[in-house]
Amino acid sequence: MITIDNNNKICTLINVFTVEPEKLTELLENLKEMTVNLMSKYPGFISANLHVGNDMKTIINYAQWASMEDYQNVLKDEEALKHMKGAAALATGFKPTVCSEIWSHSA
Repeated sequence: MITIDNNNKICTLINVFTVEPEKLTELLENLKEMTVNLMSKYPGFISANLHVGNDMKTIINYAQWASMEDYQNVLKDEEALKHMKGAAALATGFKPTVCSEIWSHSA
């Protein structure tokens, strides 16, 4: 479940993938499989959410980790890196951004 708490310093990864429309489904399925079968097994994993843009050329991965250290440990793992490179190869571009500060307001 997504955690949004102004006082909680969790690590949030927002990765925007650009993809050719004919590869969108393949990339989406790749990211789903990687999340369920690999990423969710690492210590500190909280959640991942995939958003498909209405332009059918954009997938946004909004993932959360308990700490920056937990996320950095994933980046050191060869298996995780192999899968991340596979997803990146399906995209025409991607821009990962890691955030530790959060502000939220609700009605």
